[in-house]
Amino acid sequence: MLVIGYGSIGKRYIQNLSKIANIEIFVLTNRKIDHFLKTKKCKIVKTITEAISVNLDFAIIANETNYHTKFVKKLVDSSIHVLIEKPLANSLTGIDSILKTVKRKNLVTLMGYNLRFHPCISKIKELIDKKKLGTIISVHVENGSYLPNWHPGEDYVKSYAARKELGGGVVLTSSHEIDYLYWFFGDVKEIFSITGKFSNLKTNIEDHSSILLKFKNNIVAEVHLDYYQIPTSRYCKILTSTGTLYWNFQNNVVKFYSKKQQKWVILKKLSNYDYNQMYFDELKHFIKCIKYKSKSVNDITQGAKTLEIAIGIKKSSMKKRSIKL
Repeated sequence: MLVIGYGSIGKRYIQNLSKIANIEIFVLTNRKIDHFLKTKKCKIVKTITEAISVNLDFAIIANETNYHTKFVKKLVDSSIHVLIEKPLANSLTGIDSILKTVKRKNLVTLMGYNLRFHPCISKIKELIDKKKLGTIISVHVENGSYLPNWHPGEDYVKSYAARKELGGGVVLTSSHEIDYLYWFFGDVKEIFSITGKFSNLKTNIEDHSSILLKFKNNIVAEVHLDYYQIPTSRYCKILTSTGTLYWNFQNNVVKFYSKKQQKWVILKKLSNYDYNQMYFDELKHFIKCIKYKSKSVNDITQGAKTLEIAIGIKKSSMKKRSIKL
């Protein structure tokens, strides 16, 4: 199999792949082979043409966002199953053609939105699907952190997340929240946002986004994304007719405040959770779907929907008005 890109997320995929038996790993990168790649018995390829020639079972796209469309197209045209690290792309250009090819060739695709494999997010999805929360009225979501702290020892200014030309910016880079809200509630019908650069970070992209999403089922979500917050804050709060559901990424507790009981009830609690587990579970799911020729939990069609919402968020801010999808 092939991993395209050898940044932090590419390295994580390689690390997790190395735990699975009988997988030969090729890495498409301009870097020279180093100690890590040697220990994982990886082979370097320099071009996508060279990579495709080795009869790949599947590929993982983990390079900069602005290159995703180009590589996805080449891989699906060659009938190769793909896992695409989020987001799908930084533009909708060319996506329809790729979707048609994937459908025509019956390929397995998976978007790398690892939060769908987080036990707490999965629990919330289960509660929603089983209608355990009453009528959902509105949602408050936040994901704020300090970009220079993301990868200690690296210059954040050079990272793709901080560079517009590479597809960075808080809306696309932090689109996990957009993805899981779409997973929870379905299609969005209206978007309004104030998005832009507000901090003194040395970037040329948006570092703040305040978003209103109105879903087709009339649920309203307020979403806050930023690159400058210390300490990190990440949570989801769902307000319903019967109470309030709350999840915090830092303590990994899903709890519900019941109006009837007038108290908080713990519905899910993780102790000493290894955050790499959701990445590993995501990878195992992808490989299982390929083996059994089944549809993944988050295929490229859903990735295109999430991207459409993200593009709408940017467009709304630029036009200073709401956008209908």
